[in-house]
Amino acid sequence: MTSAGGSTYTNPLRDPQDRRLPRIAGPCGLVLFGVTGDLSRKKVMPAIYDLANRGLLPPGFSLVGYARRDWADEDFAQIVHDSVKQYARTEFREEVWKQLAEGFRFVPGDFADDAAFDQLKRTLTELDDVRGTAGNHAFYLSIPPKFFADVIGQLKEHGMAEQSDTSWRRVVVEKPFGHDLASAQELNRVVSEVFPAESVFRIDHYLGKETVQNILALRFANNMFEPIWNSNYVDHVQITMAEDIGIGGRAGYYDGIGAARDVIQNHLLQLMALIAMEEPSAFDATSLRMEKQKILSAVTLPASLDHSTARGQYDEGWSGGELVKGYTDEDDIAATSTTETYAAIKLGIGTRRWAEVPFYLRVGKRLGRRVTEVAVVFKRAPHLPFSVNATEDLGQNALVIRIQPDEGITTRFGAKVPGTAMEIRDVNMDFAYGGTFTESSPEAYERLILDVLLGDPPLFPQQREVELSWNILDPIMKHWAKGGRPEKYPSGTWGPASADKMLARDGRKWRRP
Repeated sequence: MTSAGGSTYTNPLRDPQDRRLPRIAGPCGLVLFGVTGDLSRKKVMPAIYDLANRGLLPPGFSLVGYARRDWADEDFAQIVHDSVKQYARTEFREEVWKQLAEGFRFVPGDFADDAAFDQLKRTLTELDDVRGTAGNHAFYLSIPPKFFADVIGQLKEHGMAEQSDTSWRRVVVEKPFGHDLASAQELNRVVSEVFPAESVFRIDHYLGKETVQNILALRFANNMFEPIWNSNYVDHVQITMAEDIGIGGRAGYYDGIGAARDVIQNHLLQLMALIAMEEPSAFDATSLRMEKQKILSAVTLPASLDHSTARGQYDEGWSGGELVKGYTDEDDIAATSTTETYAAIKLGIGTRRWAEVPFYLRVGKRLGRRVTEVAVVFKRAPHLPFSVNATEDLGQNALVIRIQPDEGITTRFGAKVPGTAMEIRDVNMDFAYGGTFTESSPEAYERLILDVLLGDPPLFPQQREVELSWNILDPIMKHWAKGGRPEKYPSGTWGPASADKMLARDGRKWRRP
């Protein structure tokens, strides 16, 4: 059975509440702009194959590539094939590939080429006829934001964005959603003039990760955490996204954007909202967004941004056993660049639950190791009936949600060391996805692309969330713009000394993951 708009297939002989029944996209296709970019090759194309391999795409699914290349359909199919073979999560199966490849088409042209968009429209009409895509098409803009207006304008001009009662058209927008509040609002104006809000999907791939979604399960499906999830028991929260790599070939994108705009404005503030939000009335898009927006609206900045923020830029150093360049020595980076590759900020949340609890957010490149985690650090017990010597190795209890690379949850608590003396040390109790569940976690893009095709929006930030996030970050970016150069830190370390001093002023220190 196909729902209105042809979005979801369900077997009428099965109970719709049967959790064994997967959600399968109905007749549809996807148009991918920017097929030559890293994101398309490494994430989007492999995710589409993995969805097909798992039986979650309709038999007639189509994929149309659009780029300024002199390719035939077969050339495009080879590009997808190479990307799938190199980056797909699931095994390569020839029968799946053949069926998927029958729906591949390629349209050559640039974003100002009216004739090419005419050809794109004819291609979609042909796919509706021969592949049964039923007029349902998503347009994935895997391109720099400066081209969004051109492409969306062309889709409108050539009648490809029109909705109907029996079919749908959707647009997928990748971050960054602007570079400040004003540009984010302008971007939204351009998109909303053509597509209604419910047809706009803003991809934040972190929200598609299993462990990020597990934050909601951890908090609201268990009664053991909620009573202590507040300022009575929580001392502070640390949210870390550390990378051990440099900018690689992303100089053109990264320089001028920097760590804060690239990661804090979206990924880390979304993680903070999930950690801090109140329980939603239901697990649906409206309820989740409402609670996240309440938290983002309640965020407070410290009185002194000099003492409560830090920024840095990686210098030459040893990383992964090799001597690597500093940021300003990378190809296509000016020696005078003031773009930060490390950013740390301290935020508060003005609610009763989180009064006086600081949230520390940090992101950086060329750090000690690759890791993303959320650490909820608890206050020390108000009274310890042990001697000082017995507890000198005892730290603070912590609940650590590991998002990558080894997805899971660690609980840190004190336990007695075996022996005759009373000696207490920190121990860890671990839950690992890989060791508990027989099925490996899908890639975030698999979940998010399927949600786009299903029209299911819970994991996608809405414009209001984007604007609230820029309201938080804009004052910090303006403050940094008045200062000098970012502080240098050697590659392979954990960032600039100013970041350690920021926590030391509060009597705390960063975790070393």
